[in-house]
Amino acid sequence: MKKSIYLMLVSMVAISVFGCADSTKMTPAVSSVKVDATPYLLSTEPAGGLDVIAARESAKDEESIVVVGRVGGGLNPWVESLAAFQIVDPSILACSDETPEGETCSCKTPWDYCCETDKLPTAMALVRFEDEQGKVVAEDARKLFNVKELQTVVVKGIAKRDEVGNLTIIADGIYVRN
Repeated sequence: MKKSIYLMLVSMVAISVFGCADSTKMTPAVSSVKVDATPYLLSTEPAGGLDVIAARESAKDEESIVVVGRVGGGLNPWVESLAAFQIVDPSILACSDETPEGETCSCKTPWDYCCETDKLPTAMALVRFEDEQGKVVAEDARKLFNVKELQTVVVKGIAKRDEVGNLTIIADGIYVRN
């Protein structure tokens, strides 16, 4: 039941953000143009970053925000060929993280947080980088920002809320922690 609710919430976020098309098969408007990541890359971590859970609880629609999270939350947290991805609150344990008891959960894709699925609906946010026309940047975030699953990122931008409380960050900057 909880997994069904989670899948429904993730689906609703994807539909509200990208429309009814299959987001993994969306094609960039201009695929031959290389996108310059420089305007989005932050050389220093912005101050005042909120973890995802705190941001979901306090962020108002259209408010400037800085959010800290780990890339993940599904088997494929990326939106193929676009600068968009999911992040999860750092307090949620990935399946490769050691628990306070010294245990780990073993799975092939620890970034899907399969050991903490019940916590995901209130601990995730979607990050989306848009161009000057308000369209999602047509470059895969993994290549554009040199990020991978479970990496901690700090993003700054504008909070967007939907009717069920999901949070999307329309990001204009990213700092990737080492």
